[in-house]
Amino acid sequence: MDFEIRDRSVNQGCRALAEERLAYLQLVEQGASNKEACRIVGINSRTGRRWRNGRAPSGSDVGALPITAPPPGALSGPSRYLREDERIHIADRLREKATVRAIAAELSRSPSTISREIRRNRHPGNGQYRPHAAQARADTRRPRPKPGKIARKPELRDFIQHRLDRRWSPEQICQALRDTFPAQPEMHVVHETVYQALYVQGRGELRRELTGALRTGRVRRKPHRQAACRQPRFATPMVMISDRPAEAEDRAVPGHWEGDLIIGKDGASAIGTLVERTTRYVMLLHLPGGRTAEHVRHALVETVQTLPAHLVRSLTWDQGSEMAAHGAFTVATGIPVYFCDPASPWQRGSNENTNGLLRQYFPKGTDLAVHAPEHLTAVAAELNGRPRKTLGWETPAERLHKLLAA
Repeated sequence: MDFEIRDRSVNQGCRALAEERLAYLQLVEQGASNKEACRIVGINSRTGRRWRNGRAPSGSDVGALPITAPPPGALSGPSRYLREDERIHIADRLREKATVRAIAAELSRSPSTISREIRRNRHPGNGQYRPHAAQARADTRRPRPKPGKIARKPELRDFIQHRLDRRWSPEQICQALRDTFPAQPEMHVVHETVYQALYVQGRGELRRELTGALRTGRVRRKPHRQAACRQPRFATPMVMISDRPAEAEDRAVPGHWEGDLIIGKDGASAIGTLVERTTRYVMLLHLPGGRTAEHVRHALVETVQTLPAHLVRSLTWDQGSEMAAHGAFTVATGIPVYFCDPASPWQRGSNENTNGLLRQYFPKGTDLAVHAPEHLTAVAAELNGRPRKTLGWETPAERLHKLLAA
């Protein structure tokens, strides 16, 4: 063995059997029995059984999981959790008065990770950070599952159940807890804790039938997706506006269009709008059958095919579901489609301004399906005949005619 067997005839005090545990684990992995491994290492066979099988908590004795071998590379490769050698490095650098950001950079960790580690695992009395004690605290907190806060306090559980029976929302209940028990933080929970006590299987902290008292009435939780976990919007991947050619930004080259829909009463009807960025020329799409992706794709293909190829270079749209067939549109016409960022209407400023002008002809809250294609053409012609200050008081029709003549 690569360590010295402890002399049991001499009382050496309470000292962790770290080397013996590792040696015992190696012998068991090699096929030795518990009795034989304990005899070689020099420990009681009962201790070996507790190491191999773990032990349940009893009274003041804290339970423990079975010992396992560390995975290959666990001490050298990156880990989700801080390792003991990293905690030793943190303690050494804190004594040298290093900043949290400097320590984080040296360990390739986030500064918030280091700051949280120091705050959570320092000594509660003198505030000093001791790495081995910090490792022990972290190991004690890590085993799962943990008993929930609601299950540990019957008074808290009864308070929440009573108000759920009265159809209070979890957020209202949590605020009532803070108002009723202002000086008892152990009686304070956040609404997410209440939701987990209701929906997470195996907790049993609150009666499952109480979910019927919630406004949604769901028997299963519907999670909210985080921004980083956002699902793809369309089957065909979107090309974002940041990848649009630079020539479209300064409006020097014609042929780059912006598009959108104006919606009618109750969202049942719509009219498509197209605006050319250089000339502000307007074209309207007739959508008598609805505003589904197929209807919009068909109307777009018919409209752009009436224009010369050199005047249709790209199309910019928002991320509305009506453009789900943008891949088929690009295949049919060869025109790339670029999408704006979410909640960024200014990225299609010309189109948004035109939609405001069109509301003079198509007021909000009216049925837009009653307008015939001829009426849409007449409205577009009237807008294209208005002089624009941004065009030097030329009309969009005049500016487009110059481009066609050239």
